[in-house]
Amino acid sequence: MKKNEILKIWFASLVLVLVACQPIEDRDELQNSVDVAGVELIATQSTPGGNKVELNMVTEGVTGYWDYNLGTAYTNRVEFVYPIPGKSTFTFTGTLGAEFFSKTIDVQIDQLDSPLDQDWYDLVSENTTEGKTWVFNGGPSADGGKWWYMSPPNDPSAWETAWWNAAGDCCPPADAAGKMVFDLDGGANYTYYADASGEPQMGSFVLSVENQTLQVKGANILGAEQGNPDGLYTIISLTEDELVLYVPNNAGGTGWTWIFKAE
Repeated sequence: MKKNEILKIWFASLVLVLVACQPIEDRDELQNSVDVAGVELIATQSTPGGNKVELNMVTEGVTGYWDYNLGTAYTNRVEFVYPIPGKSTFTFTGTLGAEFFSKTIDVQIDQLDSPLDQDWYDLVSENTTEGKTWVFNGGPSADGGKWWYMSPPNDPSAWETAWWNAAGDCCPPADAAGKMVFDLDGGANYTYYADASGEPQMGSFVLSVENQTLQVKGANILGAEQGNPDGLYTIISLTEDELVLYVPNNAGGTGWTWIFKAE
């Protein structure tokens, strides 16, 4: 084989190797189908100012989910009965194609003309504007009863078990004679009183009927000295006359149970 032919074969082989080693570039790039201003959110109420609301994101090529304050709906459309009068803001979070975005829509609710889930009435009463007052179901002194006590951790089914019956045996909380008020007067309002004549502490609350949780924000509940920084409680029982709450892991690493009654 002639020398120049050998060089040609060697050169061709080198070219093939170099080409094979070049990275394959994917030149497909995500692009936005629309800008945020072009995303259309529509809120429809079954009656003018009514509390049955339908939220809809109607822009083609956009997907995402609704946060309607009571929960999250992983769909472009959601319908619900809202329990809180006044102006409420709902948020749609989604993707435009190449980027994520959030956009809000306000809805003014002037009347609760669609019935609420019974849990709302049990917590705040049928007179949702006036609200309902809750107190400990015992005390305020140690009385042998079970109304504020240490429970097994991470097991709501064991809420009745008292590892240490703190309030009943010896050591009621400092605010054992206090009270809590829940109402829906222009918002999900919560008011805490350390005792019957104490200064009110204003906060808010989130009731999840679906998850059976109650979260208090901006103020303590009665007996909160056991420690629960996020204010989230598992609802064991919620009736017209009784409210039983449980936390699976308090500041001491145990569970804790609260038993309240309607005043």
